[in-house]
Amino acid sequence: MEGSTQAPIRHPIPWREDDFWDQLSLDDELRRVFDICHGCRRCFNLCDSFPQLFDLIDESESGELDTVSSDAFPKIADSCTLCDMCFLTKCPYVPPHEFNIDFPHLMLRARAVEVEKKGKPPFIQNQLAQTDRNGKLGKSIGFILNFFTDINNKIFRRILNYLIGIDYKVILPKFDIRKPKIPLINKKGKATNRKAVVYTSCYANYNRTEIADASLAVLAAQGVEIKVHYPECCGMPLLEQGNIEKVSFSAERISESFVGFIEDGYDVITLTSSCALMMKYEWPLILPDNNSVKLLSENTYDIDEYIVDISKNEGLVEGMQPVDGGISLHLACHSRAQNMGAKSNELLKLIPDADISIVERCSGHGGTFGVLSPTHDLARKVGKPAARQVAKVDPSFVISSCPLASKHLSQITKEDIIKGNEKSQIKSGHPIELMAVSYGFLNKDEMSE
Repeated sequence: MEGSTQAPIRHPIPWREDDFWDQLSLDDELRRVFDICHGCRRCFNLCDSFPQLFDLIDESESGELDTVSSDAFPKIADSCTLCDMCFLTKCPYVPPHEFNIDFPHLMLRARAVEVEKKGKPPFIQNQLAQTDRNGKLGKSIGFILNFFTDINNKIFRRILNYLIGIDYKVILPKFDIRKPKIPLINKKGKATNRKAVVYTSCYANYNRTEIADASLAVLAAQGVEIKVHYPECCGMPLLEQGNIEKVSFSAERISESFVGFIEDGYDVITLTSSCALMMKYEWPLILPDNNSVKLLSENTYDIDEYIVDISKNEGLVEGMQPVDGGISLHLACHSRAQNMGAKSNELLKLIPDADISIVERCSGHGGTFGVLSPTHDLARKVGKPAARQVAKVDPSFVISSCPLASKHLSQITKEDIIKGNEKSQIKSGHPIELMAVSYGFLNKDEMSE
């Protein structure tokens, strides 16, 4: 039977069971799922995992999965960006259907087993995943690193490409030596009954401090009592490598550090969609019996979700003005995966006269997938349909609750679609930044090009 009338559910990841790591057991499950995917093919236009799988089958001796070598399976798993869109929007066979397909978590398992077999994760990806170490270094000597990694520093970028495989065509995030500061709380705000502790995320902490500044300014204007707490990275870069055990250690430490805040009545707010997804959904599936993880999951909000909730319950303070130009809003995959509705769109609609066009296709960035030379061109290829949607409306802003996605889309739109058009000075950023611009807390020139 195809499809289910019930809402999709996700099972805990059984990474502590011996069968999870058994290569033969994994191969059996991959073949079971791939055979069902072969007969369905609804996901052909999502990430590159599906075209690769279908081409392998179509070009095999029998035209069926039985003549496809298992040696090709790791490449299919590596092409998955863990965006969850196949699970949430396409697949009719997700649990509670009897076929019980969770393609992204199966790809996660395949990566984990592959890393276990090799004894260590890929070196470069693993170094890039050390976001706190890299961020602290960037905070201390950011002006030097920013100079050498600037896309216009063509000689060094070519050297970087050759030595460690970071594609010279990628606009890399800059390091910001500033620290987020909590502004004065507006005692006349309508949400003075709320208390929130803000988890700034590694990206807003080390690279785009403007996201943290914008979030804190908007919250303070509403009268919300604010604290900032960032113990360490949520572990999404490590999850992308299949390093589930290290993610579990981070989840335990971080969730325990938030328990006191939650018990004191604070809501937990994350500033990027990936961090919110990890805390709300991925951690509880990795550590289903951990009470601190469960407590944090139940009390965590995406920043867009939280501001929209204030607007619906207490109401926002007045003072927002129209922003100059159209807004192309990319609905981030990790935001959609939180199953909370299009909160980014709802937030931007609060800006007076906001001219919003929606882009629902994948940006193609996928963490290190969009940065490293072996996969960068493919990341651009995957993102081009979304970039074409952006270019059609000629916006002033490309906005996404995944800031890397908005930067990636902005670059593809300007370089591959518009191609040097003088009108292509598109700003990229997070929805909360644009709300801060509307309030006058942030200058739009402070947003990314």
